[in-house]
Amino acid sequence: MSKPVKPGERSVAGKVPTVVVAGGGTAGHIEPALALADAVRRLRPDAKVVALGTERGLENKLVPARGYPLELIPPVPLPRKPTPELLRLPLKVRDSVKRTRAVLERVGADVVVGFGGYVALPAYLAARGRTPIVVHEANKSPGLANKVGARFAARVAVAVPGTPLPKAEVVGIPLRQSITSLDRAALRAEARAHFELDPDAPTLLVFGGSQGAQSINAAVSGAAKELADAGVGVLHAHGPKNTLVVQEFPGKPAYVPVPYLERMDLAYAAADAVVCRSGAMTAAEVSAVGLPAVFVPLPHGNGEQAVNAQPAVDAGAALMVADGELSAAKIAELVIPLVTDADRVAKMSAAAEGMGHRVADETLARIVLEAAGA
Repeated sequence: MSKPVKPGERSVAGKVPTVVVAGGGTAGHIEPALALADAVRRLRPDAKVVALGTERGLENKLVPARGYPLELIPPVPLPRKPTPELLRLPLKVRDSVKRTRAVLERVGADVVVGFGGYVALPAYLAARGRTPIVVHEANKSPGLANKVGARFAARVAVAVPGTPLPKAEVVGIPLRQSITSLDRAALRAEARAHFELDPDAPTLLVFGGSQGAQSINAAVSGAAKELADAGVGVLHAHGPKNTLVVQEFPGKPAYVPVPYLERMDLAYAAADAVVCRSGAMTAAEVSAVGLPAVFVPLPHGNGEQAVNAQPAVDAGAALMVADGELSAAKIAELVIPLVTDADRVAKMSAAAEGMGHRVADETLARIVLEAAGA
């Protein structure tokens, strides 16, 4: 039996690849980067994967927890549109690029993979002309960092058709294997016991992204009595900076508020339907696990969350409610008839499972390794 190759050694296939992923800031940027990192290590166990991040980003918690080294660089604030100041590379940008380039040289980067945001831009500029670049864009409307990076990238991967980037290849969104391989039915009993939910009641999962969403929190908690009277259990992640106090109704299924969901796989397995935002990562995960959804797009930005939700709505896998129309009455009107109708849940679940790209992580990993010359 051959001896396993350790990171930093040469494998029989040639030079050990070093992959640098740049996807800091929010979970929507970090999770696809980490899913890609996991897939790279499955395909090339000897590969070295390094993540870039900033001092204040969520990556400081998520990246080390997944076992990857994190290199910190100065963030670059991104204007919504190209400006003369950006093109002239002001002092802050130059400093961040210089320090990022030093990181790339020190770790021996063979390829830089960017997922957008203020960590990706300095990575692209630092790698330009020196290290191959792969860009991944999760939204149909790309952000400024990826618009810049795509101009000189070796490969450009996108989640959905019609994304206006040059050389775009549709691969989907890389998702954690724990999500793409999730058997919700097999885990249901364990999941509901984990969260102290009723084992048999129709169950609604509620979350608003990693920080929570005030409008969703207020609307769903405001319908707590109606949900309890309908026999619906609730698992509600309200966000670590928010508080949520919900009246208990003895003899009714529990309404369980939690600040944050460390085990999204169990949360998905516990649920029959979900009320949530429709960031690209969330929309992809919800479809991949086959959960009927009521999407409430974030009303800011350029409307990309509504765009993310529309394919699931068109496929019959989801409903969409504008944030300004969300209320306790709307939850009672739309959500209770959905989550308590087993046949409707089954049909919407089947429609959701027919969407998405469950192998996007490995598809992108092969693109990345090819760009790295591995």
